[in-house]
Order: sequence, then structure tokens, then C-alpha cells
Amino acid sequence: MIHFEWPWLIAFLPLPLLVYWLAPADTQVEQAALKVPFLEDFSDAESRSVAQVNRWPLLLAVCAWLLLIIAAMRPQWLGEPIEQAVSGRDLMLAVDLSGSMEEQDFSINNQRVDRLTAIKWVAGDFIQRRAGDRLGLILFGTQAYLQTPLTFDRKTVDTLLNESAIGLAGDNTAIGDAIGLAVKRLKNQQVNSRVLILLTDGANTAGEISPLKAAELAAENQLKIYTIGIGADEMLVRSFFGTHKVNPSRDLDEKTLTAIAEKTGGRYFRARDAEELNKIYRLLDQLEPVEKDKQYFRPRRELYYWPLSAALCVAAVICLLRANLL
Repeated sequence: MIHFEWPWLIAFLPLPLLVYWLAPADTQVEQAALKVPFLEDFSDAESRSVAQVNRWPLLLAVCAWLLLIIAAMRPQWLGEPIEQAVSGRDLMLAVDLSGSMEEQDFSINNQRVDRLTAIKWVAGDFIQRRAGDRLGLILFGTQAYLQTPLTFDRKTVDTLLNESAIGLAGDNTAIGDAIGLAVKRLKNQQVNSRVLILLTDGANTAGEISPLKAAELAAENQLKIYTIGIGADEMLVRSFFGTHKVNPSRDLDEKTLTAIAEKTGGRYFRARDAEELNKIYRLLDQLEPVEKDKQYFRPRRELYYWPLSAALCVAAVICLLRANLL
């Protein structure tokens, strides 16, 4: 159906008549330089032809004004209503980009990949499933940065996560600053639920605020934090003396991550491989389900440029008539 965004502008339709009635009349009368005694013989025929010629510009001007009014009323074509589910939840992802994330202790399709690549691979599906949530992305290393503000545009969040790189925010790990930044971005939002999912593979080694202090601030602002410890428990490493096992997650501070989750009403998870990480994301879908509060919107397509173009064409014809080119 056709809808007018500003229908009240039709009140300007009689504006030219008001100007014609209210403007002072032109009192100048041109006198003929030569008087012909028998002018009355052909004055009627001439007046009829002049009236016919002058009528066309007036009719075209009325048509052009009508088209301009229609264009100003902003006609739109409204499509069929489309259902959208909106949960009212604000969900932030905080991803560690410190130097230790380049450890290749994850496997995807039988290929060794670093920890950040595994996060990107699994998080993409999780982000796409969060229809109805407003998502945001925080990247942290030595410092914490807001990469994506809260948005319903899941594709943009996924794209910017995939474009992130190890070391982009520094080589250290500022867990407390990442939580503090999430609190700052979410505390003024009037929502039913505020959630932060924090993924890291180490301990807090940088930043201006301690992780536990930041967790207390999060709890005061009703921000629930789910922490995920990334990294395998053991890994085979070849050296000059042969192959031996090492623990690539020896720097992971599970005690602090568990305390952060408990203080805010969340949970701590351990992701030793890509499969465990995927299970954690699916469990988060159950813990924080997408609600089904339905809202509807109707797609709109602007149509104003059609009457506007027609009005310009009619105005061009009037100019040509006045110049005696038509």
C-alpha cells in the first residue's frame, strides 16, 4: 500500500491562490502606440487565440505544483509486516588478543590453528544464533578497546571479530580493564539482562583495575559475566632432545576467572579444544536463551522522486513555452 509520511503538507496546496488573492495587483497598463479604427473587426478572434495560448502554461503550472506537493508529502510503498524477535538483552563479547593467543594448541578439520582462530571459527555460529540480542565486541590486550558498540547487526560484529589480529591491542592481558569497559558501556542501558562473555588464555598482567575489583563493579551494575579459559592442558613439542609434553596453559589463572564468574552470578568454563568451546557456546544458548518477544516492522520504499521528477519535467515545458520554443 502507498503511505504518505507527511500528509499534512497537503494544506499548502491552495498557497498559490492565496498569493494571487493577497498580493497587490499590477496597476501598470500598457497603452497601444497606434490606434486602428477597424481594430474591433478582428479583436474577438485574436483574444480567443491568445486565451488558448495562455491557458496551457497555467494548466501546466497547476500540474507542477500538485506534483511538488505530492513529492513533499513523501509517498512510500509499505511492504508486508515482517516479524522480528527482540530479547531485550545486551550481550558483550570480550576477546583476548594478547601474544599468548598465537599458541597453536587447537585443531580444526585436523589442522593446527592458534587460539584466536578457534575462537573466530566457533563464535561465528554463536553470534548468528543471537537473533534478538544487541551484541557488542571488546578486544583487549595491554589495553581494552570497544571494537563494536551494541548493535542488532550480527553480521558486522562477526566481520569485525574475524578482522581482529593477535597483538592488535598489545601483548599483555588487561582482564580488569576489559570488564570495566563492559560495565561502562552497559550500565546506562535499560534492559532486562546484561551479559559479558570473556575469553582469555592467561592471567591479568596489565591494566589500571584488578579483575576482582572490576567484577565487584559489574555485580553492582547487574552485569553477569561468563568467563572462558582457553588453551589445552598438554601439548607435544619437538625439540633437539626429542618429543616431550608441555602445558601451554600454565599461565591461565582459573582461580581468578572462577571468582569473577561467581561474583557476578555467571559461570566459569574451560575450553581445551574447539569441540569443548563449541559445547560451551551451546550451553550459553541454554543459560541465556533468546526470548521470543515479537515485534513487527514493514519495509518501506521511497517514491517521492517520481512526482518530483515529473514536476521538474513540467516546469521545463513551461519555460520552453514562455521562450516560444514550443
